[in-house]
Amino acid sequence: MWVLSCAFPAYRTHLSPCNAFRSSISVPSSSRISVSARHHHPFVPEVVEAVDSLYSEFRSIDNLVAHNTSRVLSAYQKARVSTQHFGGCTGYGHDEAGGREALDTAFAEIVGAESAIVRAQFFSGTHAIACALFALLRPGDELLAVAGAPYDTLEEVIGIRDSAGLGSLKDYGVTYREVPLAEDSGLNWDELAVALSPRTKCALIQRSCGYSWRRSLSVKEIGKAIKMIKMQNPDCMVLVDNCYGEFVESMEPPMVGADLIAGSLIKNPGGTVAPCGGYVAGRKKWVEAAAARLSAPGLGVDCGSTPGDIMRLLFQGLFLSPQMVGEAIKGSFLIAEVMASKSYKVQPLPRVPRHDTVQAVQLETRERLLAFCEAVQRCCPVGSFIKPIAGPSPGYASEVVFADGTFIDGSTSELSCDGPLREPYSVFCQGGTHWTQWGLVLGEVLRSI
Repeated sequence: MWVLSCAFPAYRTHLSPCNAFRSSISVPSSSRISVSARHHHPFVPEVVEAVDSLYSEFRSIDNLVAHNTSRVLSAYQKARVSTQHFGGCTGYGHDEAGGREALDTAFAEIVGAESAIVRAQFFSGTHAIACALFALLRPGDELLAVAGAPYDTLEEVIGIRDSAGLGSLKDYGVTYREVPLAEDSGLNWDELAVALSPRTKCALIQRSCGYSWRRSLSVKEIGKAIKMIKMQNPDCMVLVDNCYGEFVESMEPPMVGADLIAGSLIKNPGGTVAPCGGYVAGRKKWVEAAAARLSAPGLGVDCGSTPGDIMRLLFQGLFLSPQMVGEAIKGSFLIAEVMASKSYKVQPLPRVPRHDTVQAVQLETRERLLAFCEAVQRCCPVGSFIKPIAGPSPGYASEVVFADGTFIDGSTSELSCDGPLREPYSVFCQGGTHWTQWGLVLGEVLRSI
């Protein structure tokens, strides 16, 4: 009989993760299983070697997960979350007030904000960010992107690309400028120090790398940027595109002065369970203004039904988020370690602290990018037989290829990858309910490219 130990011995000994995995299995001496069968490992040698070398990084992530789980648990207890908050409703949604209020209160507490609106009616991170931008800006104001160009799907919201007459910020008389990144792909502190004008009403900070070959920003860097912005123009509001950044550190941007943050629930804070939705959190005045953009002035946070079991899934997903994000970060360390060992450029670099859940790999050719995504798709639990095809996608300037065999359509908190079909043909990997799936995927990737 095979006997699995109940504890994971890596945290009682100094064994590496893979050796700990091996040592947790005892095989009786009478077993007739061959030696080769007993020692067969589902990971290719490159992955086994990488996992063996990442013990300290994996352990530090587990400590982060424990800290953030404690933060979420405390917020739920303070909000007195109970099963009565899980029921859905129909129509105007007036009978759902208790669940909405408890979820908003808990979320605000978790991210260190005055207020939050967490809703299934936000259908993407772009939608939530757009509501926040239109809440903050009025005709004649200026929007300043301080971390280089924004994510592709915001270009039409702002009016940078193909949006004339559709109600972009540009259509409403809002002007736009951006501060280019520094040579090291971080914030350009010298230019940012003199970038604001009296007309600059909103500074947009994109925390994650997006589809750019750049570093994600730490909460500490975001805090430094906010201080620099407020020194130049105290009336300028700071909005952080927080997508892919939630729970990657022990703090969130409102804790260092961000006026608003926004993001998607089918990314980090949905914990791979939330079927839809997004959030805006920050100063109460501006959260209410964003809610009015989502619904209508006068309705704000008080309307909108979420039928069925969705409220329970939003609560449960948020609670699971720190653990799911931890697994995704471990996966990103593993991708970087393995692909760098094969001489591919990676961003972030191996073993460098993470500030989002995205791991980029520069593949240099269209063929390798497609092969990488096809290999990922073959290792997905849903649609493994589907071949990803590059093509146009709403909001994106280039053709994009997606590999996302996920239980929630488009959920990047589950294991997925994608990339625009443009030089340098980088693939952007994210998510994962457990890092071991990335271990299996990488074996297929190495065989394919």
